[in-house]
Amino acid sequence: MAASRSTMVFVATILFLATSISATEYIVGDESGWTLDFDYQTWAKDKVFYVGDKLVFNYASGTHNVMKVNGTGFQQCTTTSSSNGTLTSGRDVIPLQTPGRKWYICGVAKHCELRNMKLVITVLPPQMMSPAPSPSASPSASTTLSVSTMFGFGVALFSGLVVFLVV
Repeated sequence: MAASRSTMVFVATILFLATSISATEYIVGDESGWTLDFDYQTWAKDKVFYVGDKLVFNYASGTHNVMKVNGTGFQQCTTTSSSNGTLTSGRDVIPLQTPGRKWYICGVAKHCELRNMKLVITVLPPQMMSPAPSPSASPSASTTLSVSTMFGFGVALFSGLVVFLVV
Protein backbone atom coordinates (compact mmCIF):
# COMPACT_ATOMS: atom_id res chain seq x y z
CA MET A 1 0.00 0.00 0.00
CA ALA A 2 2.79 2.45 0.93
CA ALA A 3 4.69 1.48 -2.19
CA SER A 4 1.63 2.23 -4.32
CA ARG A 5 1.25 5.67 -2.75
CA SER A 6 4.96 6.38 -3.23
CA THR A 7 4.67 5.38 -6.86
CA MET A 8 1.72 7.72 -7.41
CA VAL A 9 3.60 10.61 -5.79
CA PHE A 10 6.65 9.86 -7.93
CA VAL A 11 4.58 9.73 -11.14
CA ALA A 12 2.89 13.03 -10.27
CA THR A 13 6.28 14.62 -9.58
CA ILE A 14 7.74 13.41 -12.90
CA LEU A 15 4.72 14.70 -14.84
CA PHE A 16 4.89 18.05 -13.04
CA LEU A 17 8.61 18.38 -13.77
CA ALA A 18 8.15 17.41 -17.41
CA THR A 19 5.47 20.09 -17.82
CA SER A 20 7.51 22.69 -15.89
CA ILE A 21 10.66 22.02 -17.87
CA SER A 22 8.92 22.47 -21.20
CA ALA A 23 6.81 25.51 -20.19
CA THR A 24 7.31 28.74 -22.12
CA GLU A 25 6.64 32.26 -20.91
CA TYR A 26 5.31 34.45 -23.72
CA ILE A 27 5.60 38.23 -23.44
CA VAL A 28 2.46 39.34 -25.28
CA GLY A 29 3.54 41.71 -28.06
CA ASP A 30 7.21 40.98 -27.32
CA GLU A 31 9.08 44.25 -26.76
CA SER A 32 6.00 46.32 -27.73
CA GLY A 33 4.00 44.82 -24.87
CA TRP A 34 0.23 45.22 -24.42
CA THR A 35 -0.36 48.47 -26.28
CA LEU A 36 -2.54 50.33 -28.75
CA ASP A 37 -2.56 49.57 -32.48
CA PHE A 38 -0.53 46.35 -32.35
CA ASP A 39 -1.56 43.30 -34.39
CA TYR A 40 -1.77 40.60 -31.71
CA GLN A 41 -3.22 38.03 -34.10
CA THR A 42 -0.13 38.28 -36.31
CA TRP A 43 2.05 38.08 -33.17
CA ALA A 44 0.30 34.88 -32.04
CA LYS A 45 -0.04 33.10 -35.39
CA ASP A 46 3.41 31.46 -35.44
CA LYS A 47 3.36 30.48 -31.77
CA VAL A 48 2.13 27.21 -30.28
CA PHE A 49 0.71 27.52 -26.77
CA TYR A 50 0.52 24.55 -24.41
CA VAL A 51 -1.01 23.94 -21.00
CA GLY A 52 1.69 24.98 -18.54
CA ASP A 53 2.85 27.99 -20.59
CA LYS A 54 2.32 31.54 -19.32
CA LEU A 55 1.21 34.76 -20.96
CA VAL A 56 2.75 37.96 -19.62
CA PHE A 57 0.97 41.22 -20.40
CA ASN A 58 3.30 44.22 -19.90
CA TYR A 59 1.88 47.75 -19.97
CA ALA A 60 1.92 50.99 -18.00
CA SER A 61 -0.35 50.43 -15.00
CA GLY A 62 -3.40 52.68 -15.15
CA THR A 63 -3.36 53.01 -18.95
CA HIS A 64 -4.66 49.54 -19.87
CA ASN A 65 -5.95 46.35 -18.31
CA VAL A 66 -6.39 42.71 -19.28
CA MET A 67 -9.75 41.00 -19.20
CA LYS A 68 -10.37 37.34 -19.98
CA VAL A 69 -13.61 37.07 -21.94
CA ASN A 70 -15.53 34.50 -23.96
CA GLY A 71 -15.72 34.38 -27.76
CA THR A 72 -18.71 36.71 -27.92
CA GLY A 73 -17.03 39.23 -25.61
CA PHE A 74 -13.96 39.08 -27.84
CA GLN A 75 -15.97 39.64 -31.04
CA GLN A 76 -17.98 42.51 -29.54
CA CYS A 77 -15.22 43.90 -27.27
CA THR A 78 -17.51 43.58 -24.27
CA THR A 79 -17.30 41.98 -20.87
CA THR A 80 -19.97 40.09 -19.01
CA SER A 81 -20.55 39.14 -15.42
CA SER A 82 -18.95 35.78 -16.29
CA SER A 83 -15.61 37.46 -17.09
CA ASN A 84 -12.79 36.24 -14.88
CA GLY A 85 -11.98 39.64 -13.42
CA THR A 86 -9.88 42.54 -14.55
CA LEU A 87 -6.11 42.50 -14.24
CA THR A 88 -4.47 45.88 -13.74
CA SER A 89 -0.95 45.35 -12.36
CA GLY A 90 0.96 46.39 -15.48
CA ARG A 91 2.66 42.98 -15.50
CA ASP A 92 -0.12 40.44 -15.50
CA VAL A 93 1.01 36.81 -15.65
CA ILE A 94 -1.65 34.35 -16.79
CA PRO A 95 -0.86 30.64 -16.50
CA LEU A 96 -2.46 28.59 -19.26
CA GLN A 97 -4.00 25.80 -17.22
CA THR A 98 -6.51 24.20 -19.58
CA PRO A 99 -6.59 23.47 -23.32
CA GLY A 100 -8.92 25.37 -25.65
CA ARG A 101 -9.54 28.85 -27.00
CA LYS A 102 -8.63 31.81 -24.76
CA TRP A 103 -9.72 35.37 -25.40
CA TYR A 104 -8.27 38.56 -23.86
CA ILE A 105 -9.17 42.21 -24.36
CA CYS A 106 -8.32 45.60 -22.92
CA GLY A 107 -11.42 46.96 -21.24
CA VAL A 108 -10.24 50.59 -21.04
CA ALA A 109 -12.25 53.08 -23.13
CA LYS A 110 -12.50 51.66 -26.67
CA HIS A 111 -8.98 50.21 -26.78
CA CYS A 112 -10.30 46.82 -27.88
CA GLU A 113 -12.90 48.07 -30.33
CA LEU A 114 -10.98 50.88 -32.02
CA ARG A 115 -7.32 50.28 -31.18
CA ASN A 116 -6.98 46.48 -31.70
CA MET A 117 -6.12 45.55 -28.09
CA LYS A 118 -7.38 41.98 -28.23
CA LEU A 119 -5.77 38.57 -28.37
CA VAL A 120 -7.15 35.11 -29.08
CA ILE A 121 -5.05 31.97 -28.78
CA THR A 122 -5.59 28.22 -28.79
CA VAL A 123 -3.97 26.29 -25.96
CA LEU A 124 -3.03 22.68 -26.66
CA PRO A 125 -2.79 19.86 -24.09
CA PRO A 126 0.63 19.52 -22.41
CA GLN A 127 3.29 18.53 -24.88
CA MET A 128 5.32 15.43 -24.46
CA MET A 129 9.03 15.88 -24.83
CA SER A 130 10.17 15.61 -28.43
CA PRO A 131 12.91 13.24 -29.50
CA ALA A 132 16.46 14.58 -29.45
CA PRO A 133 17.39 16.49 -32.61
CA SER A 134 19.98 15.18 -35.05
CA PRO A 135 23.58 16.37 -34.56
CA SER A 136 23.21 18.73 -37.54
CA ALA A 137 20.47 20.69 -35.75
CA SER A 138 20.92 24.35 -34.92
CA PRO A 139 22.77 25.42 -31.72
CA SER A 140 19.50 26.45 -30.07
CA ALA A 141 18.40 22.83 -30.20
CA SER A 142 20.80 22.02 -27.35
CA THR A 143 18.16 23.10 -24.85
CA THR A 144 15.68 20.64 -26.35
CA LEU A 145 18.31 17.92 -26.22
CA SER A 146 18.98 18.60 -22.55
CA VAL A 147 15.29 18.66 -21.67
CA SER A 148 14.62 15.49 -23.67
CA THR A 149 17.56 13.78 -22.02
CA MET A 150 16.37 14.83 -18.54
CA PHE A 151 12.83 13.64 -19.30
CA GLY A 152 14.14 10.35 -20.67
CA PHE A 153 16.21 9.89 -17.51
CA GLY A 154 13.10 10.55 -15.39
CA VAL A 155 11.10 7.96 -17.34
CA ALA A 156 13.92 5.42 -17.01
CA LEU A 157 14.20 6.16 -13.29
CA PHE A 158 10.44 5.76 -12.89
CA SER A 159 10.48 2.46 -14.80
CA GLY A 160 13.25 1.17 -12.56
CA LEU A 161 11.34 2.24 -9.45
CA VAL A 162 8.18 0.48 -10.63
CA VAL A 163 10.12 -2.74 -11.27
CA PHE A 164 11.77 -2.44 -7.85
CA LEU A 165 8.43 -1.89 -6.09
CA VAL A 166 6.68 -4.72 -7.90
CA VAL A 167 9.45 -7.20 -7.09
